[in-house]
Amino acid sequence: MAAPRIVLLAGDGTGPEVMREAVKVLKAVESGFGLSFDFVPYPCGGKHYLETGEEWPDGAFESCKAADAILLGAVGIPEARLPNGDLAGAGVIFGLRFGLDLYANVRPTKLYPNVRHKVHDAFKSVWESDKVDLVIVRENTEGLYTPARGVLSRGGTDELAIDSRVITRKGAERVIRFAFELSKQRDGAPGDGKKRVTCVDKSNVTAGDRLWRKVYDEVAAQYPGVERDYAYIDAFLQWLVRSPEAYDVAVAPNEWGDIATDLAAVLQGGMGMAAGANIGDEHGMFEPVHGSAPKHAGRDTVNPIAMILATQMMLDWLGRRKRDRALQAAATGVEAAVVNVLKAGKALTYDLGGSAKCSETGTAIARAVGRLSRKRA
Repeated sequence: MAAPRIVLLAGDGTGPEVMREAVKVLKAVESGFGLSFDFVPYPCGGKHYLETGEEWPDGAFESCKAADAILLGAVGIPEARLPNGDLAGAGVIFGLRFGLDLYANVRPTKLYPNVRHKVHDAFKSVWESDKVDLVIVRENTEGLYTPARGVLSRGGTDELAIDSRVITRKGAERVIRFAFELSKQRDGAPGDGKKRVTCVDKSNVTAGDRLWRKVYDEVAAQYPGVERDYAYIDAFLQWLVRSPEAYDVAVAPNEWGDIATDLAAVLQGGMGMAAGANIGDEHGMFEPVHGSAPKHAGRDTVNPIAMILATQMMLDWLGRRKRDRALQAAATGVEAAVVNVLKAGKALTYDLGGSAKCSETGTAIARAVGRLSRKRA
């Protein structure tokens, strides 16, 4: 099999730092699992915009389209703005989401051993890690984030702003089906072991969400082995924090999913542990969800695990897509390496209660990948 081509978009702020650690881990995967990757890096984001007047180079999107997968670090710095006021670099993310039709935003929420829970016991103890293992699937190309918006300005004063929320049958059906298929692959909710997809919406108020729930019921009828579940977004946020063990997979329209996934991150130890994937029928882009964190840039202090877990998601997706056992074994190995480093507790960054540098944590995980691959051999 030809070496999978991976486009690397390191981006801004701490993006290049966590990307460096992801590549370090992938090189350990190459050595330990008999794999090879073709890395294709491109600059992008706010810093690149300030230097060149473009958010990413000509040809970068076409290269992403031709690649087997895309890894994104983070984009955006406060001082880099487009003439219309938008954050420079956002065009990269939205360009990929819409241009490659990456309609499913997949956000696992999993509490790993020896990670302090950000809600339970106010940091005094480690919560039961087996209580948190769910995935929120967020629709990624519709909702409030479509470019159907505008501002009415008269005499230099902005008087009216409109954002149009778009929910279509096609958009709802395909992402809801994605969620049910994902549930079939999992072991069910931690609390009772049942495969379950929770429909998150506000169908008691909005017409778009009533269509969403109607489509959910139509799709759910085709999956008798997966339990149906329903929650309005406001109640879901409460129940998610109170009883995360009740959830397996949840699926939500774009803006509700955006809110819920950031809240869910506190259940897994914070944004430094939160990985995400943007997946379509033909393409996949994988990223940490913590943003560029420019105030931490250049200090080698941020947690690279979200980026490394995003890389693990990429390996798993590629392995399933290509039906390649080595890639799937590598995905399993990377997650196991993360767990081993967390359990050892010697290479934890500040957000996890340690003092290790970003590069030290990445090196520890890469070495753990190597040890696991030798045992496998």
